[in-house]
Order: sequence, then structure tokens, then C-alpha cells
Amino acid sequence: MLRKTTRRTIASLLLSAAATLTFFGTVTTANAATPQASATIQNDVFWKDTAGNPIYSQGGGVLKVGGTYYWYGAKYNGAVTYYNNPAKGKNGDTSFSAITVYSSTDLAHWKFEGNALTASDVGGGGWVGRVGVAHNPNTGKYVLISQLNSGLVFATSSTPTGHFAVAGTQSSIGNVTTGMSGDQSVFTDDDGRAYLVFSNKSGRSHLYVAPLRSSDFLHVETAANIYNSSSGGREGNIMFKHDGTYYFCSSDLHGWNASHTYCITSSKISSGYSSEFVLQGTDADFSHVTQTGLAFTVTGSAGSFVVFGGDRWSDFAGNGIGYNDWLPITFNGKTPVFHSLSEWTVDAAAGTWATGKGNNYVLNPSAEADRVSQSTLAGWTNSGNVGGNYSGGHTGRWAMTLRSSSAYNASMYQNISLPNGTYTLSAWVQSSGGQKAANIFARNFGAGEMDHAVNQSIGSWTKVTISGVTVTNGTIQVGVSANANAGNWVNVDDFSLVQA
Repeated sequence: MLRKTTRRTIASLLLSAAATLTFFGTVTTANAATPQASATIQNDVFWKDTAGNPIYSQGGGVLKVGGTYYWYGAKYNGAVTYYNNPAKGKNGDTSFSAITVYSSTDLAHWKFEGNALTASDVGGGGWVGRVGVAHNPNTGKYVLISQLNSGLVFATSSTPTGHFAVAGTQSSIGNVTTGMSGDQSVFTDDDGRAYLVFSNKSGRSHLYVAPLRSSDFLHVETAANIYNSSSGGREGNIMFKHDGTYYFCSSDLHGWNASHTYCITSSKISSGYSSEFVLQGTDADFSHVTQTGLAFTVTGSAGSFVVFGGDRWSDFAGNGIGYNDWLPITFNGKTPVFHSLSEWTVDAAAGTWATGKGNNYVLNPSAEADRVSQSTLAGWTNSGNVGGNYSGGHTGRWAMTLRSSSAYNASMYQNISLPNGTYTLSAWVQSSGGQKAANIFARNFGAGEMDHAVNQSIGSWTKVTISGVTVTNGTIQVGVSANANAGNWVNVDDFSLVQA
């Protein structure tokens, strides 16, 4: 869940962004969640609203009105099922329940405002998703755009919280190779003009930007084909803007699974885009085990940064705990940098953020990023010709494993840069026992090695902990090692390295 904490004074790289998602119009924000000067965003958990109920919002977007952020997304019946029993694994129930609305002034405490649309509003069944909302300055209406089966649905409301009334549908978009969008999001530029940002349906290798009809935003105009991917389809398409540059970012065509994030840039929204590049910081754990979901800029009195809203479709991928993982993006010149954090603090009024005291510094700690069987895992290095993932984790689908039908001496480890201080290392372990030696270890942190032996039989998942790891040189290596006989094995899941 999300909870308040005292903001750390460690400053992050904060460069001003030219765009914000502040929309035109006046709205009362008295019903929004009570603001907190500095609050904590906790990832890798199921989020709850201010009433203590689970937040259900996937494939959505955020709109800012005055000082209040409104978050829209889809609630699927399968999300409720997985939340109630994640150990049972993923399900395929994508049946639509509602488009939900939450409000916040601090980005960490979200109040449930109600449902913008329900299944009965759109005919009951079928696919509904990839939701965005924009405010039209001509009509004064808030306009919701969503996929509806093989087309689009538009709905309007006089307030950002709704209820929204269906105002029309659209079955095709001009100049799109397959006629309609695949994954999509809504982007509003500095001048109030709104756009649909998307890839084509079926294949999704063609990327587009299309303006919404300026008079009312109730129609998507002819699209500009801004880029064609030569290395596979792109989905989860989002856009943000910084210092006059547009960033169009997407994920691999991996279905519900996690992905690197790929970006292209331009100084013009509809043309002149760069070659594709991987967003820095998303490669070691596949965007914090998410795919691109939403993005918006936070600008305050002391700085600005972009929030990357990653969708972890664990209900349909079975890849761990939580549906929403939000991470900060900063800029090194024009180069965006993604910060993969399990916990961070945000001061929305100041436009600043910092790494949380409870952040887990291990990347891909639960071996869920890779999505399929692999011998080398994202973020981890193998020593010896043994290692990989194993189906049947402590949480999610996968765990790390060292096992072989021959005798072996191997390890899997991760080198981490982090602030000096005292840390606690933990992991969940199963072991065959019988190894000559098998350890969870911490080393290269400015002192000797610290180990926890796991060469005894451990049939059930068991948490092991190494306390008092004092880092003095800004780096550490953590991992699992085994000097083992043929047939010996050790499984490890949910590594954690947190400040004490």
C-alpha cells in the first residue's frame, strides 16, 4: 500500500520540464485525498485507496486539474480474482467491470471517486481498455477515450470525476495501416491540443500520433505515421514532453509480460522522430517488471520530473504482486533516465522526489522480468556454467535456481551501487541439501564476506536474513553460490537489500 513518510533530503537530478498535464477549466478539488507534503510510493504491492480498499486501475492515464491529479483506468473482474488469491496464479478473465476514477493531491494517497463508466454503459461485454481523459477548452467537457472491442468509445462529463455519458464511437482512423489502434494513450500538449498516441492493431509495428478533433475531442482525426519498428511490434504506447522534446515510448509485444521500454524523440509531435533507443534504466529488470502504461509530468516550486506509470499485469501474467508500479524519470540533458525503485518519496507541490529508506536495491529480485525460461537472468551475472530461472517461485511464476545433473561450482550475483550505510540482506530459499557449500552472500562492500549457509535440506520456502551489512565503499555484490554434487539444487526468490 501507499503510506506517508518523512521526506529524505537526498536530492535527485531535477531539471525543469516544458510540459505539464495541467488542463484548462475550473474544478473543485475539495473531495480529493488530503494532501501530504511528502509521501511514500511503495511499489511491488497491491495499492489501496484512502478507505483501505484495493485500487483497481490498469491501462489508464492521469489528468491534472488545478492542484489535483485524477487517475483513470480499467477494472477487470480477473484483477479482483488475482488480488484475492495471487498464489493461485494468473487467470484469463479480462471481462470489464468499470473505468474507475481516483483523485490525489500528493500522488500517494488516492481517494476513490467512483466509476466513470461501467459495463452496462458500453453494452455489457467485450474488451474495454487503454483509457485516457482530456479537457476540451471549447465545450468545457472532460472527454474520455477508450478502446471498445474493435473500435473507440468517447464519453463526456462536466466534471473530472464523472459519471461520464457515452457520446459516440469510431470504427476506423485515417491513414492507419490496419484501420484502428492497438495500444494507445491520450497526450495533451502545452497549447491544450490533445492527441491519441498509438500503434496499429494487429502486428503493432507502425507508430502513430493523431489529433483529436479540436472542437470537441469526440473524433480522432487522420493519423501521422511517425515510425515503423523493424524489430517487432510495440505496445503500451505513451508520450511525455521535456524541454521542447517529445518522447514516444513503448514496450515489446510481449502480451501481458514485462518489457524493456523503447523510445523515439522529436522536436515536432507529428514528424521527424529519431531512431529507437532503450530507455536508460529499464534493461536490468524490464522496467521494474512492468510495461509502459502511462506518463505525466510533475512540476512544482523546486523542480520537475516525469512519472512513469508501469502496468504490471500480474492478474494475467502471474508475474508477481501488485498491478501499479510508478517510477520517476529524470533527464541528463535530453536523455531520459528511468529510476527503478521499490520505494520512493514524492513532494508533488515542490516537484521533487528521493529514494525511500525502505527501497530494495536489488533489481529483478524475484526473477520475474524475463517471462520465459532463461539461463541468464536480467540484472544478474552467472559464474560457472549453471544458473537460470525455475518455474514455481515463492511469489509469482519464477525463482532463481542453481541445479545440474553434473557436479558444479557456480554462483549468480548482482553488483549494486548504493549509498554507504548499514543494510539487511534477505532472500527466500528452498534447497535439496547435500551441497559441499551453498550460501546466500554479501561481499565487496568494504569489509569481509558475509554468508548464510543453505546447504541443508529446506523443503518449504524459508526466509534467510543477513543483518548488519555495513557498506563503506558505495558498492556491494549479493547473490547465491553453490559447490555442489550432481543433482543438488538451490532455489532463491524475492531477494531484498534494504537500509537498516
